[in-house]
Amino acid sequence: MEALIPVINKLQEVFNTVGADIIQLPQIVVVGTQSSGKSSVLESLVGRDLLPRGTGIVTRRPLILQLVNISPEEQRKAAGDDDDTAMWKNYGQLYKGIDAEEWGKFLHTKHKIYSDFDEIRQEIENETERVSGGNKGISAEPIHLRIFSPHVVNLTLVDLPGLTKVPVGDQPRDIELQIKDLILRYISNPNSIILSVTAANTDMATSESLKIAREADPEGRRTLAVITKLDLMDAGTDAMDVLMGRVIPVKLGIIGIVSRSQLDINNKKIVADALKDEHAFLQKKYPSLANRNGTKHLAKTLNRLLMHHIRDCLPELKTRINVLAAQYQSLLNSYGEPVEDKSATLLQLITKFAAEYCHTIEGTAKYIETSELCGGARICYIFHETFGRTLESVDALGGLNTIDILTAIRNATGPRPALFVPEISFELLVKRQIKRLEEPSLRCVELVHEEMQRIIQHCSTYSTQELLRFPKLHDAIVEVVTSLLRRRLPVTNDMVHNLVAIELAYINTKHPDFADACGVLNSNIEEQRRNRLARDSHSLSRDKVSGKEGQVPNGNPDGATAGNWRGMLKASVSKPDEGPSEEKPRLPVAPGSPHRGPAVNFLDVRVPVSRKLSAREQRDCEVIERLIKSYFLIVRKNIQDSVPKAVMNFLVNYVKDNLQSELVGQLYKSMLLEDLLTESEDMAQRRKEAADMLKALQRASQVIAEIRETHLW
Repeated sequence: MEALIPVINKLQEVFNTVGADIIQLPQIVVVGTQSSGKSSVLESLVGRDLLPRGTGIVTRRPLILQLVNISPEEQRKAAGDDDDTAMWKNYGQLYKGIDAEEWGKFLHTKHKIYSDFDEIRQEIENETERVSGGNKGISAEPIHLRIFSPHVVNLTLVDLPGLTKVPVGDQPRDIELQIKDLILRYISNPNSIILSVTAANTDMATSESLKIAREADPEGRRTLAVITKLDLMDAGTDAMDVLMGRVIPVKLGIIGIVSRSQLDINNKKIVADALKDEHAFLQKKYPSLANRNGTKHLAKTLNRLLMHHIRDCLPELKTRINVLAAQYQSLLNSYGEPVEDKSATLLQLITKFAAEYCHTIEGTAKYIETSELCGGARICYIFHETFGRTLESVDALGGLNTIDILTAIRNATGPRPALFVPEISFELLVKRQIKRLEEPSLRCVELVHEEMQRIIQHCSTYSTQELLRFPKLHDAIVEVVTSLLRRRLPVTNDMVHNLVAIELAYINTKHPDFADACGVLNSNIEEQRRNRLARDSHSLSRDKVSGKEGQVPNGNPDGATAGNWRGMLKASVSKPDEGPSEEKPRLPVAPGSPHRGPAVNFLDVRVPVSRKLSAREQRDCEVIERLIKSYFLIVRKNIQDSVPKAVMNFLVNYVKDNLQSELVGQLYKSMLLEDLLTESEDMAQRRKEAADMLKALQRASQVIAEIRETHLW
């Protein structure tokens, strides 16, 4: 199992090179308040002074510290080919040429080796100030340090800024919240072990580190408590109850240590001497617990916990890496390979776009929209639902009233009263109604044009994502297709205009579907003729019987009939004293007439807006209405059938048949290749990041595959 921790260290190094946090690796996270002794614990585990010291907040960036146990014997074995030592080869290569027994290496300094731990401390300070600045602020960007030594156990530790309450100096006002969020980000990792550090001279019940550990690990399954500064407790008190877990139980245990004091650090007391003094103190103060406390026991416990934790996490970690590798491989494939043959690539992209555009119209596209209608389905909906319902809602007699029809009939007769309903009045009125079908027909063309414009975006987004690599080519294709649609729109509109004009040009009263309506009209005319003949025969026979042949009807000596306007006028003037029992129509008299009545404008002859129609007028209007309605339905049916056909022929099918040739003719030119196939910087960067991540995942998979089953036990 000792081989597991180096594997995790390798994985950490692999993923640190790409700056990814998608893999939650097992590690030990050190949490504590300022001046609780966190740095002393870490230095005791390393056995060397390597961390910055000072007052206030000193650790201002996460420090990922990997401890690698390596000895000269293992260094010599690294030159061999033994599989058991294969994972140490990288470390052995680093060891060559190094005279020191221990050394360190930072990730950000590449291959530079630090054998002086004072230089390591200074580099931590410099790197912290470089990112976090000198104003005591914090940063979430970690520093990666690896320590190679024969005196350490294999561990991966994360040192975080100490918890604080009140900002000091020029620290941000929300420094407490920033530090808490940073700590929670690390300890929320389910694969991490929380090392909660608390000073012995404080109350465990008020420990901030245990409190924040409980937030991420409520059951305490991943928390190990460390009690520091056992030698600084008040006289007469001890930590026996705390170390025994009687105050606050922690499932992974509680370990007490004796840290170096600031005086010891100032006096350059080495860690080895401090460990001896710690052992003596524990034997004297806590003899029964001495073997279960102290820095050496802490290091072994952490090593054991981490190895078992890695063993438990490894199967899930392996699965996670394989799944992510497949996802990034698919993502990288979607970005496409770098272009080598630009001419072939351009032709391929143009052909693919044209094919996807046509497939979207035909309903055979690879990516079918499920949230809304698109492409050919929407065009079908426009034809048969939107356009069809709109035409059906157009009333055959909309905008016409009885007075309009009566006026048209009278205007069509001229100065003479008509014996029959004039046919020209029907044509005049039915053309007016047919004209109303033109606007919804043109709107149908507009809707189809808009949908074909939307298909461009659909193909770019769902079907041909490779176009997103080349924004200039994408824009050029959109412009060419838009221009083609724009050119076809007037042609299609003209055809629709012509379809309506054709219906207006000739009113075919011999249309087979119009026969019934004509029969109605003819029957009414025949009925009028028979009634008139019957009245004439009855009047003639009555005159013969009474012997009044040759006399002026109604005894009018002037020969004026009841329908003669002169007789009506004379009757009105000769009987001024008659009461208004029956008001008779009076026509206006021209100025200067001896029979001038009330002042009336001779030119202002208007048909009343509404009045009671005579039986004949009512019958004539009904006949015209029935004829208009019958013929309008015939024309509406023709328009409803012919407009979609015209749109399909002049717009949809034309674009489908000519799209690829239009794109090739406009874009497939040698002088445009370089410009059109210029890849966007964003896409190139995303491809590089995906390739790097895929390489890291593949390398991580290889590292895990090196672990034999025997290493797990």
